[in-house]
Amino acid sequence: MAVIIVIDDEQRQRDIIKTILEDEGHEAHTAPSAEKGLELIETLIPDVVITDLKMGGMSGVQLLDALPGDPVRPAVIIMTAFGTISSAVEAIKKGAFDYLTKPLEKDVIVLTVKKAVERMQLLKDNIRLQDALFGKFKMEGIIGNSKRMRDVIEVAKKVAPTSVTVLVYGESGTGKELIAKAVHYNSPRRTGPFTAINCAAIPDNLIESELFGYEPGAFTGAAHRKIGLFESSDRGTLFLDEVGDLPLLTQTKILRVLQDKEVRRLGGKDNIKVDVRIIAATNKDLEKEVANGKFREDLYYRLKVVAIELPPLRERKEDIAVLAGFFIEKYNKEFGKRIKGLSDGSVKALADYHWPGNIRQLEFVVERAVLMSDSDTIQVNDIRGEIRLPPEKGMLDIELPEEGINFEELEKELIKKAMFKANNVAAKAARLLGMTYKTFWYRLEKFGLHNNVSPKEDIYPEKRN
Repeated sequence: MAVIIVIDDEQRQRDIIKTILEDEGHEAHTAPSAEKGLELIETLIPDVVITDLKMGGMSGVQLLDALPGDPVRPAVIIMTAFGTISSAVEAIKKGAFDYLTKPLEKDVIVLTVKKAVERMQLLKDNIRLQDALFGKFKMEGIIGNSKRMRDVIEVAKKVAPTSVTVLVYGESGTGKELIAKAVHYNSPRRTGPFTAINCAAIPDNLIESELFGYEPGAFTGAAHRKIGLFESSDRGTLFLDEVGDLPLLTQTKILRVLQDKEVRRLGGKDNIKVDVRIIAATNKDLEKEVANGKFREDLYYRLKVVAIELPPLRERKEDIAVLAGFFIEKYNKEFGKRIKGLSDGSVKALADYHWPGNIRQLEFVVERAVLMSDSDTIQVNDIRGEIRLPPEKGMLDIELPEEGINFEELEKELIKKAMFKANNVAAKAARLLGMTYKTFWYRLEKFGLHNNVSPKEDIYPEKRN
């Protein structure tokens, strides 16, 4: 059912159309003039407006110009006599959906209204999807309360409204593409395409055809024209992930695109203007790559107009519980579970882990824990199998090699670590290892580690003989 307003200065015409629309299940309202119709439109926010072209006072075309456009303007169908069809066509050029010629036919009215309603539904669905997408990538939606992440968000907010190139640094799994999307969807380009390509995943001999496209016959197997990612991303953003893996020849061509804002397809003769924002990402040290001759210095500075460095998860541990909570909610919905959160022990275990796979690994761990947990809270045992947790009390987390180990060397290393932790105070180190002071001092001397040891022994109840 759609909300439809019929505007005509002839009451009989209004009543006939209203009856037809209501028989089709629509909610129909009428107005005797364009002025009265505008008042109804502001109140009811209709899907469709059917208006006569010529009326006393404001005309149907003038009504079209006066319609509000937010959040989406209703579809307007113009009614006109046969002799004024040219005026109705002009109204369509100004944004009207369609026109009906008098005398009106019921079947034509029903079909035209149906098409208008379907179009409006598509427009509204598109707006809802865009709102959901933009909301997902609002800067405030990027999860992270740590100072490092707050700094990242502030930089992203400042660069988003511009078209400058951005270089995002970070280990694998830290969320480089998420930041790139946040910059794109908070920029004036947000209604344009966001295209991502992993430069490390495309073979060197194919990367140029992906980026620049090609013409038929450009190389063996090029039977049809292919539009490259620079062209297809026009008025949008192209995200070059793992840009440090690009071949040097391709780097040269990308530099030219950045300088001239033009591309040429492989095998083509004409340059094509493109308006594309580049956001690049890498987990490599590009300065070292430049020094080693593996990355062009001029391209490096072109890409690094603004640099954003994403910290690894182990350096923002205060965000781990918040991120885990977000993933719990996400997979609760996906799996139909009702996990309330993390136990104190599992929070500590997640915080103590070093996360080599960063956020991507954390999401995988939480996903599996939500799926497998039989409790309403994720416990340590739910995550123990997925990450390497510290050993239980009284156990050593040591893998014995096939050839065995040198026990004396192991003992020596334990004593050195204890001394380091105890700030070189023998009494404290002995206590850490559960030894008497006398036994500990004997081992210090045995391994030649007793020099420069602090004489502060009185804190330990047992004295050296």
